[in-house]
Amino acid sequence: MQINAGCKRLLVPHPTMLSRKQLLALVVLTLMWGVNWPIMKLSLRELSPLFFRASTMTLGAAWLFMFFKNRGVRMWPSGTEWRSVAFLAVPNMLGWHTISIFGLKELSSGRAAVLGFTMPIWTVLLGAAFFGQKLNRRVVWATLAVGTAIALLLAHELQNLAGKPQGVLWMELAALSWALGTLLMRRATLTLPTEALVVWMMLLTCGCVWILAFTFEPIPSLQFTPWMWGCLAYGVLINYGVAQIIWFGLARDLPPATSAMSVMAIPLIGTLSATFIVGEWPHWQDFVAVALVMVAIAAVLLPAKKTA
Repeated sequence: MQINAGCKRLLVPHPTMLSRKQLLALVVLTLMWGVNWPIMKLSLRELSPLFFRASTMTLGAAWLFMFFKNRGVRMWPSGTEWRSVAFLAVPNMLGWHTISIFGLKELSSGRAAVLGFTMPIWTVLLGAAFFGQKLNRRVVWATLAVGTAIALLLAHELQNLAGKPQGVLWMELAALSWALGTLLMRRATLTLPTEALVVWMMLLTCGCVWILAFTFEPIPSLQFTPWMWGCLAYGVLINYGVAQIIWFGLARDLPPATSAMSVMAIPLIGTLSATFIVGEWPHWQDFVAVALVMVAIAAVLLPAKKTA
């Protein structure tokens, strides 16, 4: 699962054109993050949610720390920066990553991805409710689309004898936490490099998740299948490693429209790839929800056309 794609999109300052190499990197990145949803779901068959999240995030953060430190990035916060890092870590990391893994445990991976990526719409609505941002017609339509998607998936969970409607609630709470974190990131004034900020938010979150895991979950035996070890390696090396490094290499050059298209594609890839990775066959409600959420994301993230 991406650390915070929506958050880091806010760091993009210039609507420049990407080279062919950059576009290829963005495609690979989007595939990595989309496929990560069913891979996480597969991991939860053998490892409990909190231990899974704590182990992959800890090792991933350690790798990122060493990588960026060797690249000359200032990695240690100073003075009051520690307070800001901890404050931002609560909604962006602890809230999103902890709550969403419980949602994923209850739902199909594609469905969880769709619900998680309602975040951009919650960001706009929270911004209007608490930060004085203005709503426009596109946001209203986006909200209606997302509301319809959530209602559709919730109704299907309620109708299904093996449905888990609480999973829908978990994912929306996670999306709300991510949205709040995004808004707080917009208003943060830090001299700490973004790479260091993200790594330290991860590390602080890991400490909390380890405590929760040892408190509420049985200690795992570590007698995993080769598939499970492969999933863990993917989480550490790809999702928290290579994908993050690619993202930081693109972030400052990524046009808003291109970033929006990447965010839109992730839940679709998660839904489609789940069939091949974990054998989850999407229902018609899933495809309609994907379409509605993609339309909603486009409405709030794609720049409006300038009129002459």
